[in-house]
Amino acid sequence: MNISCNWLKEYLATDVSADETAKMLTSIGLEVGAVNKVESIKGGLQGLVVGQVLTCVDHPNSDHLHITTVDIAKEEPLQIVCGAPNVAAGQKVIVATVGTTLYFGEKSIVIKPSKIRGVESFGMICAEDEIGTGTSHDGILVLPPDTPTGLDAGTYFNVHDDYVIEVDITPNRADAVSHYGVARDLAASFAANGVHVPLTKPSVERYAEQIDVAPPVTVEVVDTEACLRYTGVSVCGITVGESPKWLKERLQVIGLRPINTVVDITNYVMHAFGQPLHAYDAAKITGHKIVVKRAADGMPFVTLDGVERKLSASDLMICNAEHPMCLAGVFGGIDSGVTAGTVDIFLESAYFNPVTVRQSARRYGLNTDSSFRFERGADPSITLYALRYAALLIVDLCGGEIVGSAIDHYPQPVNDFQVTVSLPKIYALIGQVIPVAVIETIFHALEITVLSKTEDEYHLQVPAYRVDVQRDVDVIEEILRLYGYNRIEVDSSVRSTLSYTPRPDVITLQQTISEQLTANGFNEIINNSLTKGDYYANLTTFPAQQSVKLMNALSNDLNVMRQTLLFGGLESISYNINRQSADLKFYEFGNCYCYQKENADGEQPLKPYIETLHLALWMTGNRNALSWQRAPEPVTFYELKAHVQNVLQRLGLEASQWTVEAFSDDLLSEALRYTAASGETLAVAGTVNGAVLRRFELKQPVFYADLFWKPLMKLAAKRIIRFHDMPKFPEVKRDLALLIDKRISFDDIERVARTTERKLLKRVTLFDVYEGKNLEAGKKSYAVNFILQDTEKTLTDKQIDNTMQRLIKSFETQLGARLR
Repeated sequence: MNISCNWLKEYLATDVSADETAKMLTSIGLEVGAVNKVESIKGGLQGLVVGQVLTCVDHPNSDHLHITTVDIAKEEPLQIVCGAPNVAAGQKVIVATVGTTLYFGEKSIVIKPSKIRGVESFGMICAEDEIGTGTSHDGILVLPPDTPTGLDAGTYFNVHDDYVIEVDITPNRADAVSHYGVARDLAASFAANGVHVPLTKPSVERYAEQIDVAPPVTVEVVDTEACLRYTGVSVCGITVGESPKWLKERLQVIGLRPINTVVDITNYVMHAFGQPLHAYDAAKITGHKIVVKRAADGMPFVTLDGVERKLSASDLMICNAEHPMCLAGVFGGIDSGVTAGTVDIFLESAYFNPVTVRQSARRYGLNTDSSFRFERGADPSITLYALRYAALLIVDLCGGEIVGSAIDHYPQPVNDFQVTVSLPKIYALIGQVIPVAVIETIFHALEITVLSKTEDEYHLQVPAYRVDVQRDVDVIEEILRLYGYNRIEVDSSVRSTLSYTPRPDVITLQQTISEQLTANGFNEIINNSLTKGDYYANLTTFPAQQSVKLMNALSNDLNVMRQTLLFGGLESISYNINRQSADLKFYEFGNCYCYQKENADGEQPLKPYIETLHLALWMTGNRNALSWQRAPEPVTFYELKAHVQNVLQRLGLEASQWTVEAFSDDLLSEALRYTAASGETLAVAGTVNGAVLRRFELKQPVFYADLFWKPLMKLAAKRIIRFHDMPKFPEVKRDLALLIDKRISFDDIERVARTTERKLLKRVTLFDVYEGKNLEAGKKSYAVNFILQDTEKTLTDKQIDNTMQRLIKSFETQLGARLR
């Protein structure tokens, strides 16, 4: 939020510099991002002075130029060649002397001595658009005759500097979203440090109502829970035009664009006191009646930006007798605003329920200055003051008159907060005894009323606008931030307890696998646990009804908790490919969430919600970069499979501890599922379905694996590490060429082999696959290598032959295999 120092000083009588003000704000919890100098006219009119044209004759070599001599109250008059048609002797003008910089938007020029058509010129007589005081270029700017010669142009035009402080407002500080709110906090800081700086608010005593005249517009508040206070007044007979210079400058310096007098006044009051206002063209209020109520579900409504939106039944609307005019506290409708032709207005100042405003703003992706303040909690006690102040400004600047009395619908006033805080707790939390007089001064400066007090306890009344101060610890925090964190003494001694907690095995193994994957060329990614609910629409693998939904989602792109890591990885892949990085290997450790309605239990509200840790791998693009040694080769599913099994083996799992089966679903095609003996799924791996890839505009294959960390950790915990000597006896290699059905996988062959021979069989390797001529239909040939070894003696030919025969028989009976 931008705070103008000049504007701030309208409420706080201080001459503290902008930099010192910024330091004070940061010290009391209103962190400052930057302090920027702003000039009302760029360059500050440096080098420009008032001059008097002494002589003016036609240029001998031009039909439109003039040679002038200009007195600028220096020793000698300046000779200046001027092309303006209206230049004449005796005029008072603005002169840019040699060395002056003139600004034209982002460009600038420096005035130098020059020759124009053979005549020397030592300056420039300026038009208003050339110095930034206007837009006309019809001729030079002619000043009143009594303007002193030699006067600085900056003094004549009352050019002044301002400093804009960028304050980063945290969500809890609804009281500081205005210039007056910041001034109030600074005044409290001064008071806490023993300096009294007056804090003033503009008077509205001259506000007068026509009590005996009925209001032209009546108000009915149907939903008093969403609209706790609604005030409004009619101002009639106004003339809408361009705002005066002071008002435009106030708005421009904080980054707002002036629109017209009425709209500018409502923006001015909002940024001055934090109270959003809305002005309606009274001629567009059908039935001369305002109705504050919820919208009809699905009703179309066109907002000021020209976008048609379908309303929700939970939206609070400001309506006339027939249709909605404004999305309460968020955005106005396109047909209700003030225009140049508006004569009568109805001015609104209200206090809306922060939750209602926040929900509507998030539902439509709208973040306005109004919703920014209502969402955090505006001040319900200032609505009538802001209404009267704005109405007076409108009458002053637009003419007209206030008709009828102000409407103030406030059936259930918002109460201040009552808090009890004890001195011992204050001292204990702050860590230092603060004088009672200082504490009470801070209470007074913060507009906190002491209702009663005892020797060591205060019963306080906290203003309703301080929505962040409702507990004793909140009050103590206020005392500390205004007293000053830097004033708290720090003891030179250090009291600490050192303890050592061994790293859990789960964390150690996670780190080990991370290092393994990183060493194999993978990059770790970390995606948001919040994701887009639309990803799960029409899925059977992860049904949308099992998504954990957010009550107040930031946007529709972040409205559910993720059920799978897949989509976040695909977003990362799409992001990288769009930036010319297409060869990718990613991994991520992350939690996934789901809601299982069948587990609902009234006594255990969290029981239906399940959180599980997963490890996901993604591979896409080429396995190697282009080089003179080898052409790029695309990654394949088998590489992903190898990485998955390497992870399983690094965790200490053996092939005999899992089974593999092929499957496909709506996310993966040509996929494998790794299942433990207990029936728990350990991992799935496969090729991402083309339909899924198209949703992310991905045109190259993506291979994905999902490892279920909890069941893997259960198996890893059972691992027993045994050490043994290096084998003293040689290993024996044998090869078999097996003719098998195409449905048989190598995993089936390895499983049968290890079940048949548990002692001597050390390794099984597939080294060739053949499908084609000379084979029966539906058949393929696998060439498999078997390594046998006895750790106690050298194998004999008979043992080797017997073992191989048993393997062959098992392949024949269990898999229908034949030797080629």
